[in-house]
Amino acid sequence: MDEALKKAEVLIEALPYIQKFNRRIIVVKYGGSAMSNEELQRNVIKDVTLLKLIGFKPIIVHGGGKAISRWVAKSGKEAQFIGGLRVTDEETMEIAEMVLGRVGKQLVSMVEALGVKATGISGKDGGLLTVRKKLSAGQDIGYVGEITDVNPQILYDMLERDYLPIVAPIGMDENFDTYNINADDAACAIARAVGADKLVFLTDIEGLYKDINDKSSFISRISVSDADRLIADGYIGGGMLPKLANCTAAVRGGVNRVHILDGRIPHCLLLEVFTNRGIGTMFYPDEEQDTLPQ
Repeated sequence: MDEALKKAEVLIEALPYIQKFNRRIIVVKYGGSAMSNEELQRNVIKDVTLLKLIGFKPIIVHGGGKAISRWVAKSGKEAQFIGGLRVTDEETMEIAEMVLGRVGKQLVSMVEALGVKATGISGKDGGLLTVRKKLSAGQDIGYVGEITDVNPQILYDMLERDYLPIVAPIGMDENFDTYNINADDAACAIARAVGADKLVFLTDIEGLYKDINDKSSFISRISVSDADRLIADGYIGGGMLPKLANCTAAVRGGVNRVHILDGRIPHCLLLEVFTNRGIGTMFYPDEEQDTLPQ
């Protein structure tokens, strides 16, 4: 009986969140270690599928960097990075498109096996993502794209027909050349374009720390201006800088909430969305600074 009551309490705690976000769009950027571990992969897909079944409108934007690197190595090439971005020549671009397409279809199969309709697309489909060549520290790194325009109509159509869209971060420029896109950038741009209520980054870290070496400095929620101050004061650096920039840009672009979660924690998505405390870092607009409980 006690176990049954605990389950009932969990459901009751989730009820107001289910009511609040019913029919709202949530974009989930999925990658990192959670994608390379089969059990964690199943957990993430179960979480997103559950969101869909209870009334959310989820969109998955997936990465695949580790898989791309493996296939690049199999081809006899060595992966190169400049400023954290993959140097992508024509052959590497072909490999990336092949691998990301394969990853997307695998995710589609997992969702469909749970009884939900899903469709895998890339940013090339329907002109979803238009890009221009992106430079890294002023250097040409090949077919790496910076998003200039998002046409969300294909995503709206899929959501309207009750499909779960699964998007590979690939786009085309004005000459219809194919480019690889950073998955975080793609998720941020898509979330803003579709008017998502939430954007969730599943990462390999627990969230945001003021001091990465001090676990007591964990930040569970932060306004975008406070996040900017952390960067300006030198607290944030390295690989967290572009991710933090995407978080604040998404909120300023109209996304109500942005979350950074540790995708290695089983069912982290449900724990963040449906519990009062959550487990990651939440970013929110400045105008709500005085309305949130302290």
